[in-house]
Amino acid sequence: MNILHGNILFSKSYDELVAYEDSYLIVENGKVREICSVLPEQYKNAEVTDYGKGVIIPAFSDLHVHASQYIERGLGMDMLLSDWLNQYTFPQEARFADMNYARPIYDAFIDDMIKHGTFHACIFATIHREATSYLIRRMEERGLYGYVGKVNMDIASPSYLCETVEESLRETEQYLADCQNHKTAKPIITPRFAPTCSEDLVKGLGALGKKYHVGLQTHLVESRWEAQEALRVYPGYKCDTEIYERAGLMENGPVVGAHFIFPAKDDIEIIKRHGGHTVHCPDATTNIIAGIMGVSALHRDGVNITLGTDVGGGHSMGIYTQIGRAVQLSKLKWFYEPETASPITFTNAFYLATKAGGSVFGKVGSFEKDYVFNALVIDGMEDLDFPLTPAQVVERFCYIGTTENIKARYLGGKLIG
Repeated sequence: MNILHGNILFSKSYDELVAYEDSYLIVENGKVREICSVLPEQYKNAEVTDYGKGVIIPAFSDLHVHASQYIERGLGMDMLLSDWLNQYTFPQEARFADMNYARPIYDAFIDDMIKHGTFHACIFATIHREATSYLIRRMEERGLYGYVGKVNMDIASPSYLCETVEESLRETEQYLADCQNHKTAKPIITPRFAPTCSEDLVKGLGALGKKYHVGLQTHLVESRWEAQEALRVYPGYKCDTEIYERAGLMENGPVVGAHFIFPAKDDIEIIKRHGGHTVHCPDATTNIIAGIMGVSALHRDGVNITLGTDVGGGHSMGIYTQIGRAVQLSKLKWFYEPETASPITFTNAFYLATKAGGSVFGKVGSFEKDYVFNALVIDGMEDLDFPLTPAQVVERFCYIGTTENIKARYLGGKLIG
C-alpha cells in the first residue's frame, strides 16, 4: 500500500477537471483505492509520502509516435511532408534493418518517453520485424503500456522500404504470434497509410487481425492529398476509413487513426461506429503543414479524440507540450473558421492527454477508484509570493515546464527512477 499526500488533479470528463487540495491518495495493489481530505484512522500508522504543494496527476498517453523517428526529431522542420519523408525519414527508417543501429535508438526513445512522463503509447516502428520485436519486448520489460506496430507498406514507397504482399503478411503474422502473451505492451496492425498499401495487403492484414484479435493503427485523412490519393488507389470506396472497415481491420481491437484532419462524413460515421480513437498531433501538423484538426467540431459529433506527439514530425517527446499547443491551434482554427470551429480549454486538452488517451489501454489516465496508479508529481512552477491553484500549476507546466518539474514518477503504484 502507498499513501501520497499533496494536491491531486485529474479529469473525470472532457469538461470536468477535479482537484483535491492538501489531500491523501491511497493506493492498494497498484490501483487507486480512495482520495481523502483527512487520513482515515485505519491508516494513522502507515507511512505517508508527502509531496507538499506538489501536484499529483495521471501519467500521460501518447497515441501517435514513431519510435524509429526519434533520432531525427527537430531536423528538416523547414521542409514540407514529401521532401521531409524522402530526404530524412525513409532513408533513416531503412537503417533499422541493422539491429546495432536499432537497439540504442529504441532504448533512448523509451528512456526519454519515461523522462517526459509518458507511460502509455501507440507506437509505429518500421517494416523490420526483428527491430520491432526488440522495441515491444523492451516496452514490456519496463512495464509500460503500449501498442507497437510493425509497419506495412508494399506500393508507392522507396524500393528499400517495400515488401511484397507475401513477405509483409508472413513477417507480420510472425510478429503477432510472438507477442501473444504480452501483458502491457501489445502488438497492433500498422499499415502506414492507404496510398502505400495495396488492397491485397490490407485484406490480408484484416484476416490476421481477426485471427490474432488485434487492433489497427494508421494515418487517416491527414492531408487533402492523402484523402484523394487513397480513393484513387482504391476506386469504388467512399472514403479513406472505409478501406480498413471493408478489410475487417476495425473489429478486432482498438482502432487508432492519427491526425483525422480532413474527414468526410463517412469517415466520421465509420470511426464512430467502431468506437475508434482519433489523434490530434499539434506540433507535427504545424511543422509539416498538413492542417489543423477540428477538435471542437469532432467532439460535438461524438468522435473520440486523443493527443499524440508524432515524433519525429513533432519535435517534442512531451505530451504535456501538446496540451498547450492544442489550445493554441484551436484558437487559430476558430479565428479563421468561426463558422465551424471554437476554442478548446486547458480542461478539455488535459482530458485528451490523460483519461481519453488512457482509455485505449484500459483503466489508466485517471484517479477514479480502481484505476491503475500511473502518475507524476509536478512541482516548482510557482513564482515567489504568487500562489497557484493545482490546475494553474499544471497549466503552466504544460506551457513552460520541463522534465525537471516532474519530481516523481509512479508506474503500477511503484516509484520509478
